[in-house]
Amino acid sequence: MEQHQISRVGWLRAAVLGANDGIISTASLILGVASAGAPREQALLAAVAGLVAGAMAMAAGEYVSVSSQADSEAADIAREKGELVAHPAMEREELAQIYVGRGLAPELARQVAGALMEHDALGAHTRDELGMSEHSVARPVQAAMASAVSFSVGAIAPVILVALLPMAWLLGGVAGGSLLFLALLGTLGAWAGGAALLRPTLRVAFWGALAMGTTMAIGALFGHAV
Repeated sequence: MEQHQISRVGWLRAAVLGANDGIISTASLILGVASAGAPREQALLAAVAGLVAGAMAMAAGEYVSVSSQADSEAADIAREKGELVAHPAMEREELAQIYVGRGLAPELARQVAGALMEHDALGAHTRDELGMSEHSVARPVQAAMASAVSFSVGAIAPVILVALLPMAWLLGGVAGGSLLFLALLGTLGAWAGGAALLRPTLRVAFWGALAMGTTMAIGALFGHAV
């Protein structure tokens, strides 16, 4: 069977978002604290705390969001089951009209609708009337785990940098290394999704640079003020 990139959309979106957020938020936190004149230990502590808090927040937010989608999908499916029991002829005609709208002749559309409803009435209406498919169905636990793990994987990179780099190189090393990680992430996400490589790579690097630069400026400003 031919494989399409759409089959990866659910986990790919959560994974890329999580890793991207992990790199940007943790690196920005390190750079903001270090720019304020804090020693390495404080920057490292802030980074680790940001990693744990960010991973939990990503997991919780993704779980709540996708669970809401799953609840809506379940309610729609339950409603459709009731309509199929109460008004089967009306539901068959409704399905036929969907196929007419897609280009089938009315008689052929009714034949197709009848055959599909005999085979799997609920599946046909779920797919063609409600627009749900195997690839788009909400999976809260999977999305939450993917977000938490990918955030942690992304966040660990700047944490390692701040732990290993000499203080004289810390700001430049964390900023430069994080931008490199972001560019690689953008390229990987584009490749996995079957998209062109350049634009996603530049996009994620630009927003990462903007976030880190803004946080550094704020840290330096408040550091001098204090």
